[in-house]
Amino acid sequence: MNFFRFCGLAALLLLNGCGSGKAALKPAELLKFEPTARLEVRWQQSVGDAGFNVLTPGVTREAVFAASARYLYRFERDSGKQVWRSEPGFTVSGGVGAGEGLVLVGGDKGEVAAFDEAGGKLRWQAKVSSEVLSAPQVSAGVVVVRSGNGRIAGLNALTGERLWLYERATPALIVRNHAGVVIRNGMVYAGFAAGRVAAIGLTKGVVIWEAAVSQPRGNTELERISDITSLPVVDDAQLCAVAFQGRLVCFDAIRGNPLWTRDFSSDKGLALFGANLYLTDADGTLYALDKSTGATLWKNGQLARRGVTAPYPFDSYLLAGDFEGYLHLFSADDGSLAARRKTDGSAILAAPSLLGDGALVQTRDGQLLSVRVSR
Repeated sequence: MNFFRFCGLAALLLLNGCGSGKAALKPAELLKFEPTARLEVRWQQSVGDAGFNVLTPGVTREAVFAASARYLYRFERDSGKQVWRSEPGFTVSGGVGAGEGLVLVGGDKGEVAAFDEAGGKLRWQAKVSSEVLSAPQVSAGVVVVRSGNGRIAGLNALTGERLWLYERATPALIVRNHAGVVIRNGMVYAGFAAGRVAAIGLTKGVVIWEAAVSQPRGNTELERISDITSLPVVDDAQLCAVAFQGRLVCFDAIRGNPLWTRDFSSDKGLALFGANLYLTDADGTLYALDKSTGATLWKNGQLARRGVTAPYPFDSYLLAGDFEGYLHLFSADDGSLAARRKTDGSAILAAPSLLGDGALVQTRDGQLLSVRVSR
């Protein structure tokens, strides 16, 4: 188990199969450029390190919630002032989800805990089948939790009692990843090992449709890894998902019919905004694609092999982080670099998230920043 997890992760991060004997390619050096905008920090806090996990903040209209491996915090959304701190009592490996008055985190032994949004008091604690590696999500009275073994559970938001369970067979060799679920229009969307994606009814856990994004191919077990290791993206019309060492496919979000497909490999993921689809591939190249056809509008490979996150679109820009804690701002029009800012020097592993007219970023060592663009 430990061996295949390490090998899978090494394959993703180094683009170099375990035991292949090939030297890892060096990350691209940061090139000088003429900034056309500025990344401004509105506030920052320190929440503590995440250990070996990828923790992301949760946002509501009133607050920001963030976690370290040990603590859970609430901050004022506009000022960053700390409101409360709670200690879940287990190692936090998945979080933070927030909504419907709850703040949700998961643990490395399958714990799921729901805290009161206002005061940080524990509402309930439940257990799922294995470690929780992504933020639990809540909608319409259902908390949706994904386990590291690929199972998805729907829990009662009031009590933590299990309402339904989705499970499917998984290959012997899979990539340990922190992809969770997306909830939209009463459906739960998720990607899985071996390149499958599913749409599941939120209230009863009934499968609406399943489809293949990619088929395993190659001569060795490592070459045949074709897991979906990032979140799919979805709007009212279509869902798009991408597999590592596989393909990018966009589907009709309601029926699951494929609309178009392209060969791509990505472990970082996608962003859907307006008429465009934005993608960071496994090499760290950023692409803008036409959402309707998949045609390339532009690409930027200046940050190759720097562990670049999926892009976050806001205003007329895209924001992404890298393995050295740099934030990079790109023009959404042509992909040119517009600004750069250093954080605490530790890796930014998850895409920035929405915060008003700006973005929220959390580093591996626990620096939490609210940033915006100024010209």
